[in-house]
Amino acid sequence: MQATISELRPGSKQVDLVFKVVEKQPVREVTNKFGQQLRVCDLKVGDASGTIVLTLWNEDIDKMEEGKVYELKNGYTTVFQNHLRLSKGKYGELADSEQEVEVNTANDMSAAEHENPRRGRY
Repeated sequence: MQATISELRPGSKQVDLVFKVVEKQPVREVTNKFGQQLRVCDLKVGDASGTIVLTLWNEDIDKMEEGKVYELKNGYTTVFQNHLRLSKGKYGELADSEQEVEVNTANDMSAAEHENPRRGRY
């Protein structure tokens, strides 16, 4: 299903979306629980309905440029530190898009606080 950013909710799955990269944050290095060094980057992405933070890992980071338009297939949303995030995940795909995308920066979907749906299950 082709979605818009304003339609995304915590726990959205199989998200297909066309977006423009508005801002790319600096890349951070983190160590996972297995001792592996990983690179992580948050990007603010948007479409005509709003913006959201997209978190990318490792080689996916280098494929993204500010101002360019991309298509995400089979992504999903999570809640991280009580804020909605978009993720490509292991099974998602990112590709360049030729579509024109105007961005509505007034509706930041990652700004609102959300309950973490997983809280209490561990």
